[in-house]
Amino acid sequence: MNINFIRSYGEIGLEDIALVGGKNASLGEMYQNLVPLGLNLPEGFVITSEAYSEIVSGDLRHRILELLKFDSSDVAELNRRSLQIQEMIRKTELSDRFLSQLFSAFEKLKKESGLQDIEVAVRSSATAEDLPDASFAGQQETFLNVRNQLELRDACINCIASLFTARAISYRNSHGIDHESVKLSVGVQRMVRTDLASSGVIFTLDTESGSRDVILLTSSYGLGENIVGGRVDPDEFWVSKPILSSAEDPILKRKLGQKQMRMVYSTHGSQRTKNLDVSPTDRNKLSLTDAEVIYLSKQALIIESYYSRKYNRQMPMDIEWGKDGKTGKIFILQARPETVHTSISNKNVIMTLEKRSEVLLEGRAVGTNIGSGVARVIKNKRDLESFQKGEILIADMTDPDWEPIMKKASAIITNRGGRTCHAAIVSREHGVPCLVGTGVGTEILKTGQLVTVSCADGETGHVYNGLLPIKKEIIDINSKIKTRTKVMVNLGNPDEALKASVMPVSGVGLARMEFIIAESVRIHPMALLHPERLEESVLKNMTSIVGEYKKGSDYFIRRLSEGIGMIAGAFYPRPVIVRLSDFKTNEYCNLIGGKAFEPVEENPMIGFRGASRYYHPNYAEGFALECKAIKYCREKMGLKNIKIMVPFCRSVKEGIKVISELEKNGLIQGKDDLEVYVMCELPSNVLDAKAFGELFDGFSVGSNDLTQMTLGVDRDSELISDLFDERDPAALRMINMAVSEGLKAGIPVGICGQAPSDYPEICENLVRLGITSISLSPDSVFKALRIIIAAEKEVYGESFQNNFNENYPSH
Repeated sequence: MNINFIRSYGEIGLEDIALVGGKNASLGEMYQNLVPLGLNLPEGFVITSEAYSEIVSGDLRHRILELLKFDSSDVAELNRRSLQIQEMIRKTELSDRFLSQLFSAFEKLKKESGLQDIEVAVRSSATAEDLPDASFAGQQETFLNVRNQLELRDACINCIASLFTARAISYRNSHGIDHESVKLSVGVQRMVRTDLASSGVIFTLDTESGSRDVILLTSSYGLGENIVGGRVDPDEFWVSKPILSSAEDPILKRKLGQKQMRMVYSTHGSQRTKNLDVSPTDRNKLSLTDAEVIYLSKQALIIESYYSRKYNRQMPMDIEWGKDGKTGKIFILQARPETVHTSISNKNVIMTLEKRSEVLLEGRAVGTNIGSGVARVIKNKRDLESFQKGEILIADMTDPDWEPIMKKASAIITNRGGRTCHAAIVSREHGVPCLVGTGVGTEILKTGQLVTVSCADGETGHVYNGLLPIKKEIIDINSKIKTRTKVMVNLGNPDEALKASVMPVSGVGLARMEFIIAESVRIHPMALLHPERLEESVLKNMTSIVGEYKKGSDYFIRRLSEGIGMIAGAFYPRPVIVRLSDFKTNEYCNLIGGKAFEPVEENPMIGFRGASRYYHPNYAEGFALECKAIKYCREKMGLKNIKIMVPFCRSVKEGIKVISELEKNGLIQGKDDLEVYVMCELPSNVLDAKAFGELFDGFSVGSNDLTQMTLGVDRDSELISDLFDERDPAALRMINMAVSEGLKAGIPVGICGQAPSDYPEICENLVRLGITSISLSPDSVFKALRIIIAAEKEVYGESFQNNFNENYPSH
């Protein structure tokens, strides 16, 4: 029988998975349907699974199946049998008809390229991988820089043999996939010269929170194997999907990675590639331009939109891309459905630490879980067999050969790697908390040490000393919760925004600008504007942080706009109320360069803070930078869901001055639907609520400051901290008056203080008063929702939930 072992990508699609495997079928689908829409794919051809059936047949097939009958949890035996099977396949003679077709296809590809010599990538594509509900990073091998017929032949047989690597055998066993039913196809594509440029991975969702409204793109110099393998810490970019086609700058955040190495082609010996150190200059700049990030994001959306239509549900994608250093063109190298969040259960386990201890180490958090156990440092593959189930795996990096032990770990810690490296992908799939890019994990932590690894605190994960108590709460995240009282969240850390955005909330009731300045900017805005007033050592420190920015003001605006933009973009189009900076002078003083610009006050709590700073000559220039950052978010990033909130505004007269200062800096109340709220946190705000209501678009009750001003208690004072209590009758009465008077003034009234998060009775009382919204810390949302629903049933009647007024938005 004359079998055609070769197919062009234009001849295959998703219906051919049994013939060409998931990876090749997906590439063929894109060749046929998305290249006409502008998708760039490198040329190539496919060796079908029929070639595999011819090679792995008869006695060889029988012997392989016999060798696979063992307990694959025995790592030593797994490795031994894996190597035995692979060696048997490599020694198998290839038929002349197969080699003839293979070499003919290679020469045709060379001819069509118009080049005398070309390099190709040879990639495996198994018939049970890259499916909508099954995927795994690096099960089989890839061979790069293959340059002639002999090398192509060897790469193909090695690809086929890699169907039986230890990690592939282990994966199929743990997923209940029958070895006999799986075959392997091979894809041969012309190499994109990423060794001369950059490459990386795109996820069309946020890999940690599962948010579908963003695209996460990673990039590093050279061939992409370093990113997938976790050898480098790549640059990372988050891009907003809803504003991608309309905004001038839809990039919510740019994170500079270390990019320690660049993988390039090797011109000597049998080694196809080699790693070179990246120069400090290149490490300290992003490996992609903004235009390239936006272009790649649009390419990714083309792919996601097509697959979502194909499967009749939103289908987040995992995409590899590369930039050709010779032509400057960007190519999509492969795409597969992202499976971790696509198949997530409706039940979500929320983990929190009940207490904390000494922080031993920090790194980039992968997932949101917490794990604890005995640390085991693994420095080479020989030590893998010593790893015990439930231990904490600590390594410089991981590769696919480590998968059998990774799924047994309570947590994983690596020195190197980013959010799309091998360790991150495997840990997400198995639900194992993981810290990557710690830098010194294998030096700081010792085998036998008891530690707790937490990824529940946002982007930065922590390793704590000892075994700490962990609280678990199971929440149905897809329940259709509707309440008349809008539930919102308080946020200061942009790294928490995406995780909070998937909660059933109506938006952000309080985005604390000073938190973003303290964490992301770190430098006093006046120091950036007037470096001549700084001491030499402070100036040197500031200059090193500002880096390549030509002006300090540009640095401040970019860093602050990215922090605000990340929060507003995560929740878009839901409203995000950004409170203007509310540092006190003793806090501003702690910013780099702050001592040169801040007075020493006897009582900073009621001193030069909030609204009084914005129009004052000592800070008006700094406030102008805050305004420019917000203006950039609303105009350039298209985040019109941002509202502004003025804190600590002592009088209507002062409010008028602030409104005027905002207008002077391009933030005009009412223009492009810009609303300006005021914090209701002073007795003067409550007593003159009608006049404040005529000037501002809404109230947000700050229960913390309102309580301290009512009781005359400095909540920063340790001596009298026990007197501070929002449940004090006078404080409660003032809070009640603030809500009632604001509603009488005809404006929306929310509360963003800590009281509703801490005290259920206050939360219930606010519902009875008819407050418009309650903004809570993220960890209090689900607890408060239960209280609010119960209170609304009591206030509005038992049938309220069933007869919900549709004029009120659901969360």
